[in-house]
Amino acid sequence: MANLWSGRFEKGMDEIVEKFNASIDFDKRLYSCDIEGSIAHAKMLAAQKIIKAKERNAIIRGLKKIKKEMESGDFEFSTKNEDIHMTVEAALIEELGETGKKLHTARSRNDQVQVDMKLYTREELVFLEHVLLDKANEYADEITIGFTHAQHAQPITIGFHMMAYFQMFRRDIERLDDCYERMDLCAHAPSGYYDADRPQKDGGGSWLQGTY
Repeated sequence: MANLWSGRFEKGMDEIVEKFNASIDFDKRLYSCDIEGSIAHAKMLAAQKIIKAKERNAIIRGLKKIKKEMESGDFEFSTKNEDIHMTVEAALIEELGETGKKLHTARSRNDQVQVDMKLYTREELVFLEHVLLDKANEYADEITIGFTHAQHAQPITIGFHMMAYFQMFRRDIERLDDCYERMDLCAHAPSGYYDADRPQKDGGGSWLQGTY
């Protein structure tokens, strides 16, 4: 399959350039976030009567099928579709034809990059807090040597030591809480030149808390 953007070109991209330009090997981890954002976008398009309800339903079914294939490891990623956004879109078009193309209405790949990164960061912030607390609980009764001024001090538990780092990290967590709220803003806009008062709800409840 040719690149989605290559319609005006007579020749395909050189293989060396294709591999150099592709980010799919590492941004494929964003697949769940990209599909979550795309499902919300499809619901918004239907709510605004830009696409029909049956098209919305077909797109959502197609996206969920793609997600299931990616989760199971059955999906074959390729540098032909250089990033996760193009990969999901190409797979959806292959599944649905013209209906699949309608998902890209009223958004750009730059929009998708921001939304995916916001959703991914939001998830990772929560995960990071839980890791620290889980490790503190896991080693709550394990004894180790405390240090002060780079010298041995009184014995303490590893759990207590982990909680000391948690408390130090708490200042950062407060900033991360603010960052979490910032990650809850939808970046979608119809162009890079201006914003729009476009609904950020997916039609079935809140997806992101607001817009820029």
